[in-house]
Amino acid sequence: MIARFEELDWQPTSMGDLTLRRRFEPAVAAEIFEVKLGDEYLMSSLFTVAEEALATLGLAAASGDDLAVLVGGLGLGYTAVAALRDPRVGALTVIDALPAMIGWHERELLPVSAELVRDPRTTLTRDDFFAVVRAAPRGEPCDVILLDVDHSPRHQLDPSHADLYTVAGLTSLARHLAEGGVFALWSDDPPDAAFMADLEQVFDACAAHVVDFDNPLTGGVSSNTVYVGLARYIAGVAE
Repeated sequence: MIARFEELDWQPTSMGDLTLRRRFEPAVAAEIFEVKLGDEYLMSSLFTVAEEALATLGLAAASGDDLAVLVGGLGLGYTAVAALRDPRVGALTVIDALPAMIGWHERELLPVSAELVRDPRTTLTRDDFFAVVRAAPRGEPCDVILLDVDHSPRHQLDPSHADLYTVAGLTSLARHLAEGGVFALWSDDPPDAAFMADLEQVFDACAAHVVDFDNPLTGGVSSNTVYVGLARYIAGVAE
């Protein structure tokens, strides 16, 4: 018998209690996995189309082979696994500030965990993505940066994240990209004209892709946004 509801893990964090649960969803007659932070629903395996599109749209804009990909935000793992399915990806590093999230995948608790952690290209790192991209780059630059942490550029999980979505913050992030590198960002909100204007000050070929997907809970269609931009370089150094 399938359990109607099961709490798989609970961990206190600086941003609130983090909970992983599995439950049966009658609308799709299947088990789904959900993550809550405090009273907020962060993510659900019922809705993964846009998370996967973050990887596919970002990588579609990238050129070359043996790509080094950095993912900010591990979540349920769908963005990372979608990136790994691109044969051009040579190395994938995922940064997440929450050790519980990394632990869930290392214990293979989630639907795509095994595919993620057993792939030799994968490295899971506990760190603050926002602090990492604020700092001066270390080591080789990335070819692609995929970010899915906050709800949107205007609705952050933590106020300390807000500076990334400014021209100065985006410029710091761009310094971590190789020439021709791609930045892609997931958002739960419709395209934001003000954020696009900031993005276009730092990146070229900017686009805001609206990703539609069926919503079995409402019987309608829901949408997310994926922003994509190409870093500008002068003599190989990000502007």
